[in-house]
Amino acid sequence: MDERDFEGIGSHQVTITNRELVSIKGVLQVDSFDDEEIVLDTEYGTLILKGEDLKIKQLDVQGGNFNVEGLVSSIQYSAGSRIRSKTSKSWLERIFR
Repeated sequence: MDERDFEGIGSHQVTITNRELVSIKGVLQVDSFDDEEIVLDTEYGTLILKGEDLKIKQLDVQGGNFNVEGLVSSIQYSAGSRIRSKTSKSWLERIFR
């Protein structure tokens, strides 16, 4: 992907502090999460965050802000589409089924 692929898309920012706090701007939704992996849909595609004892501290989907604490071991962007399949559900949909 080059910069032209992201023209017209909102801003996106990832800040990591001491491998223990991650702040992300431009989050559209949380696709899945547990204490070792969080999968986010962002303005720039799917972002996979891996670590230990991960805890979501803030989620503001309207503002696109997301904060997580824990020991971060990796952050990876997936080349996959931002569009979820009809069978996949967000974590909120799974809780309130």
